[in-house]
Amino acid sequence: MSGPHLARLLGDVSGERPVYAAVARSLRALVLDGRIALRTRLPAERDLAAALGVSRTTVTTAYDRLRDEGYVQSRQGAGSWTALPPVRMSSAEPRDAAPAGHRYGRAHPAPDDPSFIDLGCAAPGAPAIFEEAVAAAVDELPRHSSGPGYEPAGLAGLRQVIADGYTARGVATRADQIVVTTGAQHAFTLLTQLLVEPGDAVMVERPTYPHALGALRRRGARLVPVGVNEGWDVELAAGAMRQAAVRMAYLIPDFQNPTGYLMPARDRAGIVDAGRRADAFLVADETFAELAHDPEAPREPPLASFDAGGRVVTIGSASKLLWGGLRIGWIRATAPLARRLVLAREPFDMASPVLDQLIVRELLLRVQEVRAERAANLLRGRDALAAALHELLPGWEFRLPDGGMSLWARLGAPIASRLAEASERRGVRVVAGPVFGADGVLEDYVRLPYVLPPDTLRLAVQRLALAQREAEAAPAARPLPAYV
Repeated sequence: MSGPHLARLLGDVSGERPVYAAVARSLRALVLDGRIALRTRLPAERDLAAALGVSRTTVTTAYDRLRDEGYVQSRQGAGSWTALPPVRMSSAEPRDAAPAGHRYGRAHPAPDDPSFIDLGCAAPGAPAIFEEAVAAAVDELPRHSSGPGYEPAGLAGLRQVIADGYTARGVATRADQIVVTTGAQHAFTLLTQLLVEPGDAVMVERPTYPHALGALRRRGARLVPVGVNEGWDVELAAGAMRQAAVRMAYLIPDFQNPTGYLMPARDRAGIVDAGRRADAFLVADETFAELAHDPEAPREPPLASFDAGGRVVTIGSASKLLWGGLRIGWIRATAPLARRLVLAREPFDMASPVLDQLIVRELLLRVQEVRAERAANLLRGRDALAAALHELLPGWEFRLPDGGMSLWARLGAPIASRLAEASERRGVRVVAGPVFGADGVLEDYVRLPYVLPPDTLRLAVQRLALAQREAEAAPAARPLPAYV
């Protein structure tokens, strides 16, 4: 990273005294929230001092402090690079934790208890018109049941409805450019199998959807994280694509999971241009694209609308807008790539369920009704959750997104993993920030979905407030089981 680039990320450090402490604090924050990747080589002290307009001694002292804390490592002749301090493990229990063997006491609901609140799942129930859509799909089913039921590319009627949706958003699309999959995760896994070879570099946002990281790791990809906690930095992303020679970039431009950010049009154009120059595929996950809290608000153009070379591949899904029990997703690509995807899926999954596809088609034909219902419920939940956090956990920081399903809350201390463990003992499940990253940072963040009723969300925050006190009293973080 160059001196001017790091100086831009650090911001104005002249207002705090001593200045070296401000430089160290800002650089530490950039590492912890993922905006600077681990093992990023830092500029020479002389170069950063010139870019900041401070003395070299100031930068040297800041680097020294960060070395002492473990956020910078150096080697003679090799320079300095970012790092994380080693985790000090402890087997000590917090003072009010449940005894070993009795993790869930009478006052602390277990996960199978009806009073347990699961904030680990950002997915709502089915919309009000679901039963009508099911009935219409069942009436349609006899037209398909006389055949074998295997349509590897998906039912023609559903593919046409999906293609029409893209065309209406300004991206001319034919049905032969659509491949229906068994969910968005299946769609992304297919793309990784086809477009990524073991050892290929893949750029990912940090934070991002955890199961996408899992699919890339299983494929043997080399992850190149780029921080988006303050939105997208197109210059940083373009530099990462170029320097790492990435084969693919995975992006969530619409109400990003988990931050809720909506990528502006100018950044979309810049990202697509950077992908073109890096000769990389851009996979745009539009799972949350239909979940604006104001359905009448102007929409940003799809990432694919800036693409003239077939480099942008789009993933869509029924799981968030319609219902998670409908395991239907889709891929929009060029027609040749769509044909390759159909062939690639056969060893894993011959075709998606016919009835589910028919239900999704019926719901998409009435998508405006579904969007309006989702917007009203999500806005009500968002505001209820925010009000409870302001009242009961005023030290937590978050922004109110204009769409999506969750708040990305900053705790003010790197205790997210401890908080997740303590909150589960108290009957509420949350997912800690490091789950959404590729390299152990984001320990001061949690994701808080607001798909549950307002009263339930308030109760969850009450339990989180108790869990925070327990987490702050705990001597050290301990490893957690994997979240799914």
